[in-house]
Amino acid sequence: MDLGTAFGLLLGLGLISIGIVSNNGNPMWFLDGDALLIVLGGTFAATLVNYPLRDIQGLLNILSVAFKRHLLNHAAIIDELVEKAEKSRKKGILSLERELPAVSDQFLRDGLELAINEKDPARLRSYLDLELGNVERRHSLGQEIFLYMGAYAPAFGMLGTVLGLIIMMTNFAESQTGAVVGFEFNVAEKFADLLGGMGLALITTFYGVLLSNLVFLPLAGKLKRNSEEELMIKDIMIEGIIGIHAKDHPMSLREKLMTFVPQSQRVEAQ
Repeated sequence: MDLGTAFGLLLGLGLISIGIVSNNGNPMWFLDGDALLIVLGGTFAATLVNYPLRDIQGLLNILSVAFKRHLLNHAAIIDELVEKAEKSRKKGILSLERELPAVSDQFLRDGLELAINEKDPARLRSYLDLELGNVERRHSLGQEIFLYMGAYAPAFGMLGTVLGLIIMMTNFAESQTGAVVGFEFNVAEKFADLLGGMGLALITTFYGVLLSNLVFLPLAGKLKRNSEEELMIKDIMIEGIIGIHAKDHPMSLREKLMTFVPQSQRVEAQ
């Protein structure tokens, strides 16, 4: 599990709670099931309208990716590719076929299988680039869903506030009595109820802004960052597979693949 994601969410909630308490507020004032239902339910409903059901069904799996710890080892991937390049130069690329079941990464395994069976390097690169593009599109779908949810949540927060204000003002107007005796008492009492109800109505806006800026948009950013890192690893794999297919010298191939690794990590990787 990626502790940074969970820690960030808890830290954000903690700082907001501290801000409430330090200003003589009560965190319990901000707990309202109806307001949360309007914001979350409305956001989810709008997402269902925007996307096919099959895309929404995978939302939990997409969410788990954001909380999953990604251990991307550039050096291990490069070493594996260079090792296979050495074997391919000595025994031929067909010798790699027996090692395919032992390759853990599906993308690398399929790419090596293509390299074994495809003679044309241009077509091989075209196939690999096409597969990479499909992976990128699948990743962008998850990011896009959370970006839209981040846009919907504040809107439904405002909608809940408007609904609450309309209901309160209508009830306030209907509850007024025309009697002269006790009129001031009734107005003062009802005005106090109105202020309390207004605060309750504004909670939906609070939920909408909170969920958008602390949950949905940051999760979309986290998914984007994870996707960029994974796609870079797959770029390394593609260049390695192309190099193996072209019978590049292992040392030359390693130097080429090391250009993908950040400068600060190259010494360790080598």
